[in-house]
Amino acid sequence: MPAKVVVVGSGAREHALVRALRQGGGSREIVAIPGNPGIAKEVRCATAGSDLAAAALAEKPDLVVVGPEAPLAEGFADKLALKGVACFGPSQRAAQIESSKAFAKDVMRAAGVPTAQAAVFDDRDKARAYALQAGPCVVKLDGLAAGKGVVVADDGKQAAAAVDELYKPGLRLLIEERLEGPEISIIALCDGEHVLPLPPARDHKRLLDGDKGPNTGGMGAVCSPPDATQALVDETVRTVLLPTARELARRGMAFVGALYAGLMLTPRGIRVLEFNCRLGDPEAQAILIRLRGDPLPLFLATADGKLKGHEAVWDKRTAVAVVAASQNYPGTPRALDEIKGLDDAGEGEDLWVLHAGTRTREGRTVTGGGRVLTVAALGANSEAARKKAYGALSKIHFDGMQFRGDIAAS
Repeated sequence: MPAKVVVVGSGAREHALVRALRQGGGSREIVAIPGNPGIAKEVRCATAGSDLAAAALAEKPDLVVVGPEAPLAEGFADKLALKGVACFGPSQRAAQIESSKAFAKDVMRAAGVPTAQAAVFDDRDKARAYALQAGPCVVKLDGLAAGKGVVVADDGKQAAAAVDELYKPGLRLLIEERLEGPEISIIALCDGEHVLPLPPARDHKRLLDGDKGPNTGGMGAVCSPPDATQALVDETVRTVLLPTARELARRGMAFVGALYAGLMLTPRGIRVLEFNCRLGDPEAQAILIRLRGDPLPLFLATADGKLKGHEAVWDKRTAVAVVAASQNYPGTPRALDEIKGLDDAGEGEDLWVLHAGTRTREGRTVTGGGRVLTVAALGANSEAARKKAYGALSKIHFDGMQFRGDIAAS
């Protein structure tokens, strides 16, 4: 078993990965690059400098686990492969499943994966003209947008305004049919050929209670929601995850890592809203707190193409993760507000307080902007998990702190 693991990233997802790897036991060394103040209390953090891959390679790791999508889209895993270092994360070409929504649509079309109909535009004026006639639709930027490059429009006027808001020279826009139904995320470990689904989760993307306000990177999650049946997971593996993995392999870009399918459960059945090339945030926080046993063999088998036959053991309880964000998020978030009460939250095996946008300033933990913390808790059901998570969050405070009060409430 590898003795040294590098976790790349600085958010609550990466804090959850570190926590899960530490609880796996064994005489291993874990290093986070660049990490954050919460992670630094648990493992050593190293600075990245201008070359993230070089920083990871300098640690001489046995395995690198990549949290965020941006390094993968820029070819991080390819640089490690040239040096023979195992990476839990896809190549740059395979990462296009997230970095280009138009590419993902083409893969789904070829693989027969059910998804919303979409039109792709390079020209803003043509996109605007189409949007005005489209009625209710969804406008998406064809590129990485940290979960915020999507506008759900009620009519053509809103759709045209969304085109103006999202358009960037050199990037395409997608205008999709608007689907109706509950959303759910099903993420699977994928070794290029085989997939191992993780427990389903539901992300809450809007800023405010009742799914109001702007889209964010995610304000909370539940794992598993009550409508996430085993039959749904099996169908998603059969009709979405396996066909997508096989199509990518057919194109010579086998996917290795966490393949994330964002789904809508429509009256006509499952439809894929998006693919991501990594674990979701905040879904990972709600999923990983339920993991029982060591994740390292799973990550290594994924990276080595030997996932077949591996299984994971999951706590049968429900997990709820609630995000606390800075004032003005997701616009121009405020930073440097002192965070109080972190030691009063009552962390333990069933309750994780995970750092994301935090910094250390003059010996104090302060906000770094954006999403600041995720509190994840386990309970016998969603209500019990909610009570525990919100109870812990009530003991934490920073000026301008905002969070949703209805995560997993329905």
